[in-house]
Amino acid sequence: MQTAVKIPENLKLTYEDYLLLPEGMRYEIIEGELFMTPSSRTIHQRLILRIARLIEDFVKEKGLGEVFIAPYDVILSKHDIVKPDIIFISKQRSGIITELNVQGSPDLAVEILSPSNKEIDLILKKKLYAAFGVKEYWVVDPANKYVKLFNLGKTGYMEAKTGNILKSFVLKGLEVDISGIFENVIKH
Repeated sequence: MQTAVKIPENLKLTYEDYLLLPEGMRYEIIEGELFMTPSSRTIHQRLILRIARLIEDFVKEKGLGEVFIAPYDVILSKHDIVKPDIIFISKQRSGIITELNVQGSPDLAVEILSPSNKEIDLILKKKLYAAFGVKEYWVVDPANKYVKLFNLGKTGYMEAKTGNILKSFVLKGLEVDISGIFENVIKH
């Protein structure tokens, strides 16, 4: 279960505070508020690996940039430090990649929903990613076997109709069979 730690209203946590947190949990700070998440479940891990491979293979073949997976800090602002499950950063924007983390918005962020993070990913992070200019945001729901693709427009994110094939706008030419993503992910 994801937990938010309440901080007095006049105090917003920063990246410096974040660095002082003990290791062992997955922490994120959104609008100065601390969120802690336990390790992801097996299905979550399988989906991260599967989707990251699809994106990485395409990006590598086309020489488009770099793909990273969580846990990897993305510093959006002094009060916004997140760990998207998968990110893509274009070659043109590679200057935001440092030895420790990413200092700015990725071109693409992918979040895989878990019971503990569903509201955070669908509401808070969606709003945050749009505000900081993440061009494309995928939300993967293993429970309902769907992927929602959001593209950044002038007024925020617009959901793209995916059907059975997800077509990325950021990674032009990448087409993903959504049913294939979920195939054999749940094993009994």
